[in-house]
Amino acid sequence: MKGFDEVVGFHGHACPGLALGYMVARYVMEEFGARATDEELVAIVENNSCAVDAIQVVTGCTFGKGNLIFMDYGKQVYTFLNRPTGDAIRLSVIWEGIPESAEEKQMWQRYMSGDRSEDVLRVVHQRKAKKTEAILNAPFDQIFRVQRMILQPPPLAGIYPSVRCESCGEKVMETKARLREGKLLCIPCAEGYRR
Repeated sequence: MKGFDEVVGFHGHACPGLALGYMVARYVMEEFGARATDEELVAIVENNSCAVDAIQVVTGCTFGKGNLIFMDYGKQVYTFLNRPTGDAIRLSVIWEGIPESAEEKQMWQRYMSGDRSEDVLRVVHQRKAKKTEAILNAPFDQIFRVQRMILQPPPLAGIYPSVRCESCGEKVMETKARLREGKLLCIPCAEGYRR
């Protein structure tokens, strides 16, 4: 199983979100076994946070293989499905975090307002390191609620031909092309904006 250092190497830094994703992915690997080489394991993630990077590295569920499905709900919820059996595990974050000092709260507000001074960065990085360590060392049931269920697997990832947008000339997946005023267009051209 991939270690936390490998996850940090992929993501670029250690942080609480990455630690949450690592804990989720490690649990799933212990439950379901081998890392996904194709679409036998499916991850449905309800946010696009740092946690998802850890899930990709550890479980092998990726956008490219079509076994990482993003639902933009902004929730710290991760569902994994063993496609051959239909067995699924839904993990939701219940962790309340660790108390923060008045200084940490103040520095975080300054950081969120764009202040990247040395003092602010020092406190913010210490706060993140402390939270990351707490997550990695906490009992699993204090961080996550686990629900087991049987789910109907989503369709396998489709492979579709590409067509050329009649406006910009770029290739677009046929199923994503739009017909506007008799022309086959990519979504940006069909909606009137270009890069």
